[in-house]
Amino acid sequence: MMIILAEFFVVILKVLWAFVAAGAKWVVKPKEKSVAGQVCVITGAGSGLGRLFAKEFARRRAILVLWDINSQSNEETAEMVRQIYHELDSPVPKDGPVGGVEEVPPFQPQVYTYVCDVGKRESVYSTAEKVRRDVGEVDILINNAGVVSGHHLLECPDELIERTMVVNCHAHFWTTKAFLPKMLELNHGHIVTVASSLGLFSTAGVEDYCASKFGAIGFHESLSHELKASEKDGINMTLVCPYLMDTGMFKGCRIRKEIEPFLPPLKPEFCVKQSMRAILTDQPMVCTPRIIYMVNFMKSILPFEAIVCMYRFLGADKCMYPFLAQRKEAMNNNEAKNGI
Repeated sequence: MMIILAEFFVVILKVLWAFVAAGAKWVVKPKEKSVAGQVCVITGAGSGLGRLFAKEFARRRAILVLWDINSQSNEETAEMVRQIYHELDSPVPKDGPVGGVEEVPPFQPQVYTYVCDVGKRESVYSTAEKVRRDVGEVDILINNAGVVSGHHLLECPDELIERTMVVNCHAHFWTTKAFLPKMLELNHGHIVTVASSLGLFSTAGVEDYCASKFGAIGFHESLSHELKASEKDGINMTLVCPYLMDTGMFKGCRIRKEIEPFLPPLKPEFCVKQSMRAILTDQPMVCTPRIIYMVNFMKSILPFEAIVCMYRFLGADKCMYPFLAQRKEAMNNNEAKNGI
C-alpha cells in the first residue's frame, strides 16, 4: 500500500511539473528544430494546406516528396517549391581556413512528385516503395489529404461516405504502416495528422466528415501512446486541429452573422504558420484559433443540452446548411447540363 501511495505522489509531482513546463513555453519560446536535408512526405500536396506546407518546408531546405491524386496540381506545387529552392540557391560566403572567404556550395533543389490515391491502400504501399527506392527513408510524414462529400446523411450515397472515411481516416493507417517501421528502427521521425476542429466537436449535416476526423484523431492519439509505451522518444507526433478555413472546402458555411466577425474563417496561411511552429518545436497538438481549446474543454464537462443551447446561440447548429445547399444546387446544375 505504501508503494502505491509513493508512486501516486510521484505521479502528482510529474503532472504538476508538466503544467509548469507547458507554462514556461508561453514565456520562453522553444527553439525550432532544423529539417534541412530531411525527407518530408506530404499527402494532398496539390492544393490547399498541402501546398502551403510544401512551401514552408521548402523554405527550411527539406527534401519534398509530394503526393496527390491530381498530377497537374501536384506539378504546380512542385514548380513553386523549385522556385523557392532557386531563391535559396545563391552561394553563401563563410570564413575560409586561412581567414579568407570561400563559398558554400549552392543548395541543390530536391522535390519529387508522385500520383497517389491515398484512398487505395495498394496505391499507398506501391508509392511508398517507389519513394524509398528513389529518395530514401522518410523522416517526416504529413497526413494532410482530405475530402468532404457535402451531403446530408440520408442523401449521401454510400460510396461517398466510404470515400470520406477511407481518405480522411483509413489512409493514415496505410501511410503510417508504410513509413513507421524504419522510423522505429532508427528511433527518428515525425508524424503529423492534419485533422480538424470537427474531429473534436461536431455539427449537423456533416456526419461522415466528423466521423472520419474523430477517427483520425483517435488513431493519432492511440499511436502517440503506443510510441510512448515503446519508449521511442525520437519519434514525435503533432496533431493539427484548425477551425473552418477559407480554402473553399466548406464554401458557404456560416455561423451567426453577429458572431462571425469574432470567429471568421481562418486564413490557410495563418493555420500553416501556426502548425509549422508546432511541428518544429515538437508540440503534440495545435488548435487554431486558441479558443478551440476552450470549446473542446467545455464540450467535455457541459451537459449535452447546454451544448445545444450554445450551438444555437452561436448559429453553429446549422452552420453547414448553406454549404450543403450550395453543393446540392451545384450537383443539380451539373446533372441538368449532362442531361441536355
